Amino acid sequence: MTQHDQAPATEGADPRRWHALWVTLVVGFMTLLDVSIVSVALPSLQSDLDTSPATVQWVVSGYALTFGIALVPAGRLGDAYGRRRMFLIGLVAFVLCSAAAGAAPSAGLLVAARLAQGVAAGVLAPQNSALIQQLFRGAERGRAFGFFGATVGISTAIGPVLGGAILALASGPGGWRWIFYVNVPIGVLAFVLAVRLIPRRDPSEHGRIDVPGVLLLGTGALAVLLPLVQAESGGLARLWWCFPLGAALLVAFVGWEQRVVRAGKEPVFDPRLVTRTRGYAPGVALGTVYFLGFSGIWLTFALFFQTGLGWSPLQSGLAVTPFAVGSATAAVIAGRLVERFGRALTVAGLTGVVLGLSGTAIVIATVPPEATGWAIIPTLLLAGVGGGCVISPNVTLTLRDVPVALAGSAGGGLQTFQRFGGAIGTAALPALFYLVLGATDDRYPLAAAAALSVAVLGSLAALVIGLFDWRHDRRDAARQARHEDQEHGHHHAHVHAARLG
Repeated sequence: MTQHDQAPATEGADPRRWHALWVTLVVGFMTLLDVSIVSVALPSLQSDLDTSPATVQWVVSGYALTFGIALVPAGRLGDAYGRRRMFLIGLVAFVLCSAAAGAAPSAGLLVAARLAQGVAAGVLAPQNSALIQQLFRGAERGRAFGFFGATVGISTAIGPVLGGAILALASGPGGWRWIFYVNVPIGVLAFVLAVRLIPRRDPSEHGRIDVPGVLLLGTGALAVLLPLVQAESGGLARLWWCFPLGAALLVAFVGWEQRVVRAGKEPVFDPRLVTRTRGYAPGVALGTVYFLGFSGIWLTFALFFQTGLGWSPLQSGLAVTPFAVGSATAAVIAGRLVERFGRALTVAGLTGVVLGLSGTAIVIATVPPEATGWAIIPTLLLAGVGGGCVISPNVTLTLRDVPVALAGSAGGGLQTFQRFGGAIGTAALPALFYLVLGATDDRYPLAAAAALSVAVLGSLAALVIGLFDWRHDRRDAARQARHEDQEHGHHHAHVHAARLG
């Protein structure tokens, strides 16, 4: 099950493809931003709604939970019934849920709106990568994924900055509501443009949804993610039994999907993507362990700067902008280079992330607190440039040989495992932060440095996977070159024999 796109990038391509891409990226930016932007508003939100920290934490964790669960089924729905249709449905739902969250009169209704908003975001996310697969070919696809990777990097890193800015502008009671309301005009405009620009479904497309597979995957993912997203309120100790239950359900899911494939039917996630599609399995593994560190560092920085150094949410967000700038710039450039350098690009990027985050941890642990903000600029910039050479090239390389008919479920699978990694990192890094804080008599720099070391280990694990995959690619290229030389030699021998004859 491999499929290389050898046709010229523009042959038979939709002329509106770049305009359509920008619309989908704006929507993708909005949905990913909502993972991190709300964190800075939690104190004022808790005060306004007069609720407990455990309840208000669901405003963040509930969104992340339903987002992760919806990805693969939504990707399969897009493959079966049309990506444009699912994108528009998801966008309408996201806008309505954003408005409902902003207007929520109680914490319970706010959490309910956020759970539904997470489902809508999970419907939108796999359509983004699938539409890139569908609309672009060859080097153009790498460039498109470069912009996609830049969107992921910027939205994740800049969320605290925008959240702090919105709260500064909309100060006073209820100011936090504008964090949700701001999605409404952007979403309405994006819907109007998407209707005009995203190509309609091919009439020959048809599909069937594997309902038992969706239920097994959904409940398995829920069981694995629930203790992780509730880690701050004691979820790991209270819900530990969810992990073996989730593992059993996911094993049952794999067995069921293999049975569906043997029966010649359409699974929600085709296991042959992992076993037969070149580059998919190592790409998913690399993305998972990388996101383990990448997702957890933002909460660690927020805790260190705001709790440890007493900075405002806006100051805390501005401190990590060098990473966002480096990541966004490098991702766009890396998208143009991935066809030429392949997996070597992610290996170089991961090396930059390891060096940059290690340097940041050393600076935080050794530099006086009043100079920390300036001292970490070069190391965070290096880590960001490295990160920009990881996310978008890895998406391109992971999905490069995936048949377009499976692009939605393949992209959903990749993003689901990245969500698993992100959930583990978001639970593990703050837990280690507080553990070291208690053991070192409230020495915040050491606690932050220890938490960052976990992110470094995650990036090192991703680097090892990248090196193995790069070595595999080089062996394949050498084998292919030898085969072509042999073919060339046979051809010359036949020509020479014909002349002698």
